[in-house]
Amino acid sequence: MSENSLIKASDLGRVFDVSKPWLNRVLEGSEKQFLTAADKVHFDIPKGKTFALVGESGSGKSTIGKMVVGLLNPTSGNVTVDGEDLFNPKDKKAQLALRRRIQMIFQSPYASLNPRWRVKNIIAEPIKAFNLLEGKAIQTRASELLEQVGLAATDGEKYPHEFSGGQRQRIAIARALASNPEFIVCDEPTSALDVSVQSQVLNLMKDLQKDLGLTYLFISHDLSVVRFMADQIGVLYLGRLVEIADRDKLFEAPQHPYTRMLIDAAPRVDAFGRTADAVVGEIPDPINMPSGCSFHPRCPLANDRCKTEPPSLIKLDRAEVSCHAVEENRNN
Repeated sequence: MSENSLIKASDLGRVFDVSKPWLNRVLEGSEKQFLTAADKVHFDIPKGKTFALVGESGSGKSTIGKMVVGLLNPTSGNVTVDGEDLFNPKDKKAQLALRRRIQMIFQSPYASLNPRWRVKNIIAEPIKAFNLLEGKAIQTRASELLEQVGLAATDGEKYPHEFSGGQRQRIAIARALASNPEFIVCDEPTSALDVSVQSQVLNLMKDLQKDLGLTYLFISHDLSVVRFMADQIGVLYLGRLVEIADRDKLFEAPQHPYTRMLIDAAPRVDAFGRTADAVVGEIPDPINMPSGCSFHPRCPLANDRCKTEPPSLIKLDRAEVSCHAVEENRNN
């Protein structure tokens, strides 16, 4: 881990037991079934930077986000915050200090806000939970946070249903900032919003990152959003990273066939009249993974080796790629 790194995920994996109940398995003579949502995922996020995870639905993005923020325990691997193990802290005091430094912004702002609470109490909750302030100072801080995200201090008296989707996401951002975090996991924070509102929220997040020195793990399936927000990007397929690269490198010279497919299929402002090839096939069943490279059933460059031998990440200039075709120079 480099000296200025805040977050490091090492060989992160998560397997879910999705088996039928014991009696059903006995009567049907079926075996246990396991779903691998993440496998040997690794990345390093420097302080003040944004690392983005991108991929189709079902690729494991949200599962990784929940592990990195501590909401879900990994089956294998670990996450460190400034060199401290998130899941094995020294003591309870150290665990509380680590949790305060990490927050999460969820995809649905309405579902993540308690509809029975006034907004001022929603924002004040982390302040009280971590004993950061007392008495009237708590509500003063809540009002400051509302103004910081572009709302009025008087909005604290309202309930979540009285706001639009974009305003609710601003409230969720204010709540995330309430504990003075250093690292925020942003799980599809704008996917439920209109395009015009998306840009406002993304610009707000950029400004907050610059002003407060925040570090982001940004999860999205929208490549245009990722290109705007990220410094480095990891492309996920069936729980595995198939390519990691600097933002400009990834969009200018994508290496993995899956990355190329995603970029080719994405809409572009300057591509009026363009005919893009449709994304080929669908993500396979993660319970019954394909042999070899998991992408080979959809890959135009697949050969016999791809069908039998899983590829490993190989290092290139400002990138890492998991692909036999790249290794054998067959991707040009």
